This record gives sequence, C-alpha cells and structure tokens, in this order.
Amino acid sequence: MLLLIGSVFAALAALIHVYIFVLESVRWTHPSTRRIFGTSADDAETTRPLAFNQGFYNLFLAITVVIGIVFVGAGSAGVGIALMLAGAGSMLAAALVLILSDRSKARAAIVQGATPLIAVVLLVVTLF
Repeated sequence: MLLLIGSVFAALAALIHVYIFVLESVRWTHPSTRRIFGTSADDAETTRPLAFNQGFYNLFLAITVVIGIVFVGAGSAGVGIALMLAGAGSMLAAALVLILSDRSKARAAIVQGATPLIAVVLLVVTLF
C-alpha cells in the first residue's frame, strides 16, 4: 500500500515538474510566466536560453519518475523504486538548493519539493 501511495506522490511530483518544464522551456517570455517568476520582459529574453535548458532538466527528472512507475507496474518494484527515488530525490535536492540559495523563493521551493519529499519518505519506508 505504501508503494502505491508513494508512486502516486511521485507521479504528482512528475506532473508538477512537467508544468515547470512548460513554463521554463515553452512559455518563458509570456507575460503570465514572467509574473510567476517575477522577471521583466528584458530579463526573460536575456535568460531564455538558461531557462530553456533548466526546463529540460525538470522534464528529464519527471521522465525518470514515470519510467520508475512503469517498472513498478510491470512487476519490477526494485528497479522502479530506484528510478523513482533517483528522480524524486533529485527534485527534492533541487528544491533544497533553491531555498538555500534564495530565501525569497521559499514558496516555489515548497511547491517544487513537497510532493517529492512525501514520495521519497514513503518509498524509503517501503524498502524496510
């Protein structure tokens, strides 16, 4: 049961990171996205290549988690849990880096890191 709940939280974390990918790699210069990140039109244009690259990091973490979920569903729980822990653990680490580097980004770090934290805890408990 904990594996199922942990997988659900990992899937939610993946969805959040796909959304972040869309914001950073597809919609970075749109006014609504600039408001979310607090950037001006000029700053968004200047940082566009960096945001594009960073968005793909978020997408790749989400893909790692989804592949892990597929492995669990296919009956390879060990491989699946390992992949989910790698993806969700990296998401959690990125959230920690965000809040440690800029305290004003605490809300974003919580959004980015809460579901992976829950997923990691549940998946680790599943291993014991």
